[in-house]
Amino acid sequence: MKTIFEEKDNKFVMHFEGRLDTSASVQTAKEMEVLYDCEGHDIILDCEGLEYISSSGLRLFLGLLKAAKPKGSTVTITNLNDDIRQVFDETGFTTIFNIK
Repeated sequence: MKTIFEEKDNKFVMHFEGRLDTSASVQTAKEMEVLYDCEGHDIILDCEGLEYISSSGLRLFLGLLKAAKPKGSTVTITNLNDDIRQVFDETGFTTIFNIK
């Protein structure tokens, strides 16, 4: 699992590549910590390179959303492949996240 963080147009962007499974979630959580200091920044989770997401990965995304909302930040998820979009549909995440 690989993540790449960038600040672009006053937004925090995290790119995900590989499999976000239980074994990768601990390291990914550490890499996502920079996103929690989001006050004044909206967040984009770019999943173009994401091949798989487990329940542990979904919890990371949900925890970030819960932290960002009180700070006035939005979390947008982009570039979901069909398999991961189906997981988001089945878990109801498509109704709580802004997905583009």
